[in-house]
Amino acid sequence: MIVIIAVIVVLMLALFFVNQYKNNRAMDSNENPYDKENLKQSTIDQLNDPNYQNQITPDKLAKKLDDKENITVYFYSPECIHCQRTTPILVPLAKDLDVDIEKLNLLEYEDQWDQYGITGTPTLVRFENGKEVARIEGEQDKSSLKTFLEQEVLHE
Repeated sequence: MIVIIAVIVVLMLALFFVNQYKNNRAMDSNENPYDKENLKQSTIDQLNDPNYQNQITPDKLAKKLDDKENITVYFYSPECIHCQRTTPILVPLAKDLDVDIEKLNLLEYEDQWDQYGITGTPTLVRFENGKEVARIEGEQDKSSLKTFLEQEVLHE
């Protein structure tokens, strides 16, 4: 019985170290866009996903808003099921419409929920001249997202 328990403990430790090694390689192989060392596992899992590129940190977002830049920000969480269904629709649509969308990961920057009045994810916010001018919240279909992007982002 002791041998079986010892084998299980060794296997669990080996699994832990293999997972740590894999995560460290993922962090090393990518430029870490989060400006922080300790990322949640679900964030690490998205580092290579093309739908989750173009990340923005809270400091960079605040600077852009202070500089009165026009910017569209997608507030999401990697663990949000609605975000997992919306992102694969939104990202290709934005690319087709030539809309630049910055992504802010609320799982990594939890203080940003209150900073921008986010009540749920996903939330897409349009800022113009540093001020919020439009917002769409919750899981949306392609038609709703397209309408929002055309009316609120491409209206210029």
